[in-house]
Amino acid sequence: MVQAPLATDKVVTEIEGSIGWLTFNNPARRNAVSVEMWRAVPEALDRLEADTAVRVIVVRGAGDKAFVSGLDVSQFDDQDPSRSVAAREALSARANERLRNSPKPVIAMIHGYCIGSGVLIAANCDLRIAADTATLAVTAARLGLGYPVAGIDRLIELVGPAGVKEIFFTARHFSAAEAHAMGLINRVVPAADLERAVRDCCETIAGNAPLTIAAVKQTVAALAARVPQADLAACERAMRACAESADHAEGRRAFSEKRKPVFVGR
Repeated sequence: MVQAPLATDKVVTEIEGSIGWLTFNNPARRNAVSVEMWRAVPEALDRLEADTAVRVIVVRGAGDKAFVSGLDVSQFDDQDPSRSVAAREALSARANERLRNSPKPVIAMIHGYCIGSGVLIAANCDLRIAADTATLAVTAARLGLGYPVAGIDRLIELVGPAGVKEIFFTARHFSAAEAHAMGLINRVVPAADLERAVRDCCETIAGNAPLTIAAVKQTVAALAARVPQADLAACERAMRACAESADHAEGRRAFSEKRKPVFVGR
């Protein structure tokens, strides 16, 4: 089911069973992200998260050239205040925070070029599955640009301080295999198998208990942020709620009856 268009047609949402698709739809510019696209991402996530049938969200790029090739540089010299550096950075921060904090699992489906802001978007997804032909890079040092501190913090979680320094200091393009070896990507698959691999992963996640997945996501985020012990109480409550849920009862019944459980998220 294709939903009504967002404020820009360069971000598209689609719901297909348990999968919500969020597509960066700017193939003429290799899905480079404009101010309007950044602005549309939170609204797109709101739509996908509001549908109870959606168990997993997949972020992808339109066409066969790129996931996201960076910022839309055609807007760099735009004098419109709504497209200023400060405005662009604020919108990017909000969009990436929404991606990272989505209550549902988010998978980046990476093919072709994943450059600059594309790496930031992918890093803020929960999982990253890439085609073996994908190329990843952060070329800020070639352009004299900075990079969001929150983005660097997230990359440190994935690849460690030394990995972040290599990515930024060299500004070189990394193959999917190299990105996988350093921890930036979860899985690499043949390009022809990418969509099938992502769909299979979504199907596996969708078949598991939503409350457990949400509780683990909440707890991992809290622990990664090194929040005070008192703030972890909410994570403990979420974990206990899983044990008291109807889904847990269903899981026990299904196990004893040797059948696949049907979870409903309650």
